Amino acid sequence: VEEVIEQADYLYGSGETEKLYRLLVQHKNSDDAELLWRLARASRDLAQLSSTSAEEKKQLAYGALEYAKKALEKNESNSAAHKWYGICLSDVGDFEGIKTKIGNAFVIKEHFQKAIELNPKDATTIHLIGIWCYTFAEMPWYQRKIAATLFASPPTSTFQEALRYFHMAEEADPNFYSKNLLFLGKTYLKLNNKKMALLWLSKAKEYPAHTEEDKQVGNEELQ
Repeated sequence: VEEVIEQADYLYGSGETEKLYRLLVQHKNSDDAELLWRLARASRDLAQLSSTSAEEKKQLAYGALEYAKKALEKNESNSAAHKWYGICLSDVGDFEGIKTKIGNAFVIKEHFQKAIELNPKDATTIHLIGIWCYTFAEMPWYQRKIAATLFASPPTSTFQEALRYFHMAEEADPNFYSKNLLFLGKTYLKLNNKKMALLWLSKAKEYPAHTEEDKQVGNEELQ
């Protein structure tokens, strides 16, 4: 197992998404949580590629959720398993509509918070809670209305709360992720702080593009 994980981490670092998925999917019946969450991440990364068809994206998203769920069953105290379960559950919500998405939101946040409890230095998970807050702060009124009819106390948040998490993520690991820089800029814009917005948006724009997502962040900057 250790050898497979070592090989997987090398492929992940090299951005070999398809090779990585092919390597890990052979071990989908494994009982090792470390292997399973990596397979969940690889399935999701493959689903995110622009070359992946819509039907494949859906299959991979549901597959990723299964692997993450299995990783959690095998090891409840694995921080990455909680993080990827939250991420994959959020992805599946995209296929199931607003009711499921809002219903899952509480569970997703709980898993992210558990992941940070287990690994307080994980900047990515802190960033994800920021995204969660930003999403609910920005939620349009008609979705809020749906949420209010479905749940006694639907998920809510503020841009200030989102900002706090984005800054915490930056403190945990400065300049770790183009999207965190972008969202710091976007959140400052929402709070009408143009000066700070410009500072962070230009940092996002200058960020070296390693992944397809970095390139998208750069392009979003130019618009």
